[in-house]
Amino acid sequence: MEIKKAVITCAGPGQRSLPLQTLVDQQGNANSALAIIVGEAVSAGVEEIGLVIHPGDQATYAAAAGPHVSRITFIEQAEPRGYGHAVLCAKPFTRDAPFLLMVGDHLYVTDGEHSCARQLIECVRLEDCSVSAVQATHESKLPYYGTVGGRLVTGKRGLYEIEQVVEKPTPTQAEQQLIVPGLRAGRYLCFFGMHAVSPLVMEMLENLGAEGGASGRPVSLSRVLNELAGRERYLAFELAGRRYDIGARYGLLTAQMAIALSGRDRDEVLTTLVDLLANQPSA
Repeated sequence: MEIKKAVITCAGPGQRSLPLQTLVDQQGNANSALAIIVGEAVSAGVEEIGLVIHPGDQATYAAAAGPHVSRITFIEQAEPRGYGHAVLCAKPFTRDAPFLLMVGDHLYVTDGEHSCARQLIECVRLEDCSVSAVQATHESKLPYYGTVGGRLVTGKRGLYEIEQVVEKPTPTQAEQQLIVPGLRAGRYLCFFGMHAVSPLVMEMLENLGAEGGASGRPVSLSRVLNELAGRERYLAFELAGRRYDIGARYGLLTAQMAIALSGRDRDEVLTTLVDLLANQPSA
């Protein structure tokens, strides 16, 4: 699959302001979270980006999008029917093409030479199927993420054949259904906030949305991805990098520290942190 389009969702009621937050990027420049996320997609070879927003937010997001705003098509989600519905709103944009899917409240720091998005896209090119990025995550964080169960692909480090997807499982449910051989006890493969998927995902979301009909029931992406595992080859890939949810408590602060410590001002930031800790009053 050749992926040249990306969809970034930013319309959630608790999410709308997060991509507009300002951080200092790895080059020491002030940038919005949105501009950093868009740059992540572009680094992977994406040429067109569909940004799913709340009605009326276009001007604000265009101002925050940074140098790649010309690549963006703004897509309004008129009613809040869940994450899957937000993705479905982008169907006229993606048409029959595979696409990279990202969320507007996650930032990424790579541990390798290439960005996290580029690592994922390169995996898709090699495997020629849908791939979701995952991160081994402690069971205490399960209420925040979709989680996958499966088995390691023979001869492929960090690559798993997905057998099941469960949205925000309980620890008991995860222990019964989502154990992945090779992971440390109490850790599970949770979504990274980044997927590269075939056009079948949009088709399945459309069918699920039609089932909801006038009732306005939420459209679940995790349900569709769970069904996808039974219809075509679908993999999970542990990237060399970390995700940072800027909507979590201290999430923006943690993301800023991670970005700063991976950038050109690392030594200055470390010196400042050491000084800050040294001058804290005793408990």
